[in-house]
Order: sequence, then C-alpha cells, then structure tokens
Amino acid sequence: MHAQKTPHAQQTHAQTTHAQKSEVAAVYAAGIVQGLALVTFPAASTIFTSPRYYGLSSTAYGSMFLPQAILAVAAPLLGAGFVRRLGIKRVYLLGLAANLTAMGLLVASELVRDNGPLAYGMLLAATASLGTGFGLTVPTLNTYANGFFPRSVDSAVLILNALLGLGTALAPVFVTLFVELGAWWGLPVLVAVMLLGLLVSSVGLPLQIESMNHEAAGSSGRTTLPTRFWIYAGFAVLYGIVETTSGNWVTLYMREDLDATSALASLALTVFWATVTGGRILFAAIEGWMPETRTYRILPFVAAIALGVSASLPARHPWLGVLAAALAGLGCSALLPLTISFGQKELTAIAASVAGGLIASYQIGYGIAAFGVGPLHEGAGLSLAAVFGATTVVALAMAALARVVVRRLEGDPS
Repeated sequence: MHAQKTPHAQQTHAQTTHAQKSEVAAVYAAGIVQGLALVTFPAASTIFTSPRYYGLSSTAYGSMFLPQAILAVAAPLLGAGFVRRLGIKRVYLLGLAANLTAMGLLVASELVRDNGPLAYGMLLAATASLGTGFGLTVPTLNTYANGFFPRSVDSAVLILNALLGLGTALAPVFVTLFVELGAWWGLPVLVAVMLLGLLVSSVGLPLQIESMNHEAAGSSGRTTLPTRFWIYAGFAVLYGIVETTSGNWVTLYMREDLDATSALASLALTVFWATVTGGRILFAAIEGWMPETRTYRILPFVAAIALGVSASLPARHPWLGVLAAALAGLGCSALLPLTISFGQKELTAIAASVAGGLIASYQIGYGIAAFGVGPLHEGAGLSLAAVFGATTVVALAMAALARVVVRRLEGDPS
C-alpha cells in the first residue's frame, strides 16, 4: 500500500509548487521587460536625431551605443565569476537594478536636453547601465529557463526569448503612442515602474537552480572554454551584426532611403521585432515537424534575402520596406536562442558560462553594427541601403557557420 501524505507534507508540496510557478512567472516577465528596456533607445532614434529634441548626428547616435556594447560584453564574461561568489539570484537582481538605473538616466537627460554635452553624457551613462543590465540579466534568464525545464530546453529558451522579443516589438509602439501624447519619455518611465515591481517581487523568491549550484561548487577557478564554444561564439557575433543592422538602423533607413513618415518608420521597427517574436513562437510550436537544426540552417538564408531586398528597394515605396523588415525579423527570430540552447546542451559542464559567453559574443556583433554603421553612413557616404546590402555577406557567412554548428548535433562527428 502507498503511504498517505500527511497534511503537513501536502501543504509543503503545495507551497513548493506555488513558489516554482512564481519563479517561472518572474523570469518570463523579466524577459518581456528586458526586451522593452533594450529597444527603448533604438525605438526613440528619431527623437535623438531630431533637431527639435536632441539633434544628434548619425555618428553621435551610433556612438551612443558604444558604452552599451562594451559593458554588455564585459558583464556576462564577468557574470560567471559573480555567480560563483554571489549566487545567480543576486546577479539577476543586480541586472534588473542596472536596467532601472538606465531608464532613470534616460528620463533625467530630457530635463537637461538644452545642455547638449551634459545630456549626451547622461545618454552615454544610460546606455552603459543598460549594457550592464542586459549582460547580467539575459544570461541568468536563459540559465533559469534551462534549469526550470531540463527536458525541453530548446522550447523553454525559445519561449523565453519570444517574450523578450515581445518586449522589443512593443517598445516602438509605446514610443509612437507617447510621442503623440507629447511625452516620449513615458516609455522609460513605464519600463522603470515595471523593473521596480520585478525587483520587489523577486527579492522574496528562492530563484535557485540545483544544477547551477553544482556547477558553481565544482568551479573553483577560471573556466576553460573548449574549441566548440568558439564556433558558437563566432556565430553569435555574426548574428549580432545582422540583427543590429536590421533593428537599430531600420527607422533611419525608412526615413532617409524610402521617404517614410515617422509613424511608418516606427511601424517597420515594430514589425521587425514582432516577426522576431512570432518566429520564435512558431518554431517552438513546430519543432516536432521541423527540427530545430533544420530551422537553424534555413533562417540565415531568410535574413540574407531580406537584407538583399532592403538594399534594392526603390525610393518612395516605404511599405515594401516594412515587408522587408518583417522578413528580416523572421530570419533572425530563432537563431540566438537556439545558439544558446544548443551550446548549453552540448557543453553541459559549463552551461552558465556558455550563456554568458554567447551573450557577450552577440553584444560584440551588436557593438560593431551599432557603432560602425554611423561612420560608414555619415563619414564614408554610404547609403543605409548599401550598408544593408553589405550585411548580406555577413548573413551568408552565418549560414555557412550554421552547418558547422549542427553537424555534431545531428550525429556527424566531422
């Protein structure tokens, strides 16, 4: 006969289950809010470059993201050591706090907008804080998703990143709404409120992963990264270039090359991130019919086609630019979360280090595109359409490297 559970045991089990659900809810909600925070700056690109507001040049606008990229690379690389010393929960909370600081600085910069150097310095400090927050938060979120659902890692990470993508898709919508209300800074205020709520609610949650504890206990020194990690890292760098070229510069491309209105330019950015999100949900849902490794091989070609189309669109046809942005978003959609989940499954002994290292690699690509496009466009005189066309080469290189990544996952040791 089976022993009956005592009322105390049943109550303890119910409390544990409730705590686990609260942890999962907090982590996935953090994905949405992190997405909102990440795209707050690109979504407001027309505000930063408009003479009515900050009046930044294309080079100054691109340079604004340099501190973000540097700190977003450094934070996850240091994050594995922070996890060993402080624990994954504290690193996660520090990331949320850094994001909150970024939103506060962005709002404060509006108050000193007439003082150009001071306002720009505050914007640089804000993007630095955002890079720190992103670099600490996103690896821990991916590690949590991996640990909460060990039997369905690919789907769990895809869904988490789909929610992050949902936040990125909503950011330009909110910016457009608040601009119409005459208060563009409403978005960073909204994100700050959400981040504060997450911080308060997360403090009382356990937010611990057993496998994470074992890894931290067994890692007393510097982690040695195997050769296979660098293949994943190279892919993440290329992906960062492709995604950031499409995401950070699409609104200016729509305005300058396709004569789009501000509203239509914001729509293109919204559509880009919406299809990034929708693609992640779609490919998580059809994994039984279309294996993730096949998705991984196909999507870089979709991104390359979208960039090629963007490079060849005729002027004064902005709706075609919106469609090209949608295709680019689909091409980017599942690639980064699958890179992380593939890497963590293959390199299980250093799963947390893999997540942080790949986010850092992605941010290197982000920095190359966010900062490098400005001088090419303004200094060298290249149109943004030409920049998009050149990025097709990066997408094709990503397609070649995707084959190398999936061969071993499909059982081909070569």
